[in-house]
Amino acid sequence: MELKRLNKAIAETGYCSRREADKLIESGRVKVNGTTADLGVKVSSEDTIKVKGQIITKQVGNIYLAFNKPIGITCTTDTHIKGNIITFLNYPERIFPIGRLDKPSEGLIFLTNDGDIVNKILRSRNNHEKEYLVRVNKRITSDFIKKMGNGVPVLDTVTKKCKVWKVDDFTFKIILTQGLNRQIRRMCEYLDYNVKGLQRLRIMNISLGHLKIGKYRSFTKNELQTLLNLCEDSAKTFEEI
Repeated sequence: MELKRLNKAIAETGYCSRREADKLIESGRVKVNGTTADLGVKVSSEDTIKVKGQIITKQVGNIYLAFNKPIGITCTTDTHIKGNIITFLNYPERIFPIGRLDKPSEGLIFLTNDGDIVNKILRSRNNHEKEYLVRVNKRITSDFIKKMGNGVPVLDTVTKKCKVWKVDDFTFKIILTQGLNRQIRRMCEYLDYNVKGLQRLRIMNISLGHLKIGKYRSFTKNELQTLLNLCEDSAKTFEEI
């Protein structure tokens, strides 16, 4: 039978965060099987947990959301920050974003309550493709496309080679496999271009599709399974190298 720390078990019900659970435990407001609990206590699914006299046994399944983030929303769980993603979604369970998407950018970002999948995605160095649609301030040249694809010096390094192609005179698409801070904007600035619009269209196998700005949807079963397979294949490849 699996045992887990009490604060984690409380947080997984969606009652509060682990940190808040610790405070409740320290203040003597948490009982396990009728006995006041101490910090560090471990519990199983058969134990009865009471917080402030209320039994909390709600089982929350894993949540995986694809969200079309609007411009101006900040990818933080700090609800004191104006325009934070958590308050904007107002989702009924505790969730958090996987990675970031800059405040002035829009498009696809994942949110979940599953900490394990975050680690798997972050480990997936080979297959973690992210596709963007970018609009710039002046006409795109073949030289610009070539240089963007071959790598640009930013943040004391050179970006990895990537796929870049022109959509129209002022718009291009780019697929990255790394996530440097404000990477696309910095790459464009180095080549004397300014980004006027940036939208993330795809992360790995999951695309924005027809999802409207400000709306979210759950992953399909096939999407989730394919994403997990990509993470596992990538991790194996990385370990073999």
